Amino acid sequence: MTDHVHDLRSVREATDRLLTAVAKLDNAALAEESHLPGWTRGHILAHLARNADALVNVFEGRPMYESGTARDTDIERDAGRLLEEHLADLRDSTARFMATTEHDQDWSRTVELRNGVTDLAANVPFRRWIEVDLHHVDLNIGYELSDLPHEFTAREIDFLADRWSGRPEVPPVALVATDGRTRRTGSAGDPAVTVSGTPAELLAWLAGRGDKGASLTTSGGPLPELPPL
Repeated sequence: MTDHVHDLRSVREATDRLLTAVAKLDNAALAEESHLPGWTRGHILAHLARNADALVNVFEGRPMYESGTARDTDIERDAGRLLEEHLADLRDSTARFMATTEHDQDWSRTVELRNGVTDLAANVPFRRWIEVDLHHVDLNIGYELSDLPHEFTAREIDFLADRWSGRPEVPPVALVATDGRTRRTGSAGDPAVTVSGTPAELLAWLAGRGDKGASLTTSGGPLPELPPL
């Protein structure tokens, strides 16, 4: 089973790293565009706070979000707040999330996430770590994919390679990283396409970030187009 204690510690470290970086911004910077189309930096911070609360709902057996519309409305409502309000909200919502994980519970149980997705409770802390560290990169404030912890990058590549496995719209693909690790993703069958690059470059493609695979090397065919996350 995933080491949820380790991942919760990593969530706290990633959150502290993000809060320290965001505290150096000003209100005008929060209104500027992030790396995510249509979202300002304020949108990302609002999403991170509301996602923490949504994961509290998951642990307590409630729907993650009331609805997709309610999720989007809450983010839009909170996006334009002042810097100090964003920082306080993210600190408070993170504290609520961490407090919930301290309760006695069965970490091997299955919980329901958004859109009917299910997972083991033990995997939820890593999902939160993904939210915090990837969206830190999305803020476009100097934290890059290449700055992510090596462990995070390797595990997120594994996570996304598994996500795209068995998808008929994605051809069989072999992933070859410069750190010597190989993986496969896409539909069943022998990989027709091999995609090679640094771990950060592979993560950028799999997660739809950065140059989205422009710096990767491919053989056997063009770089496949992946569905949106």
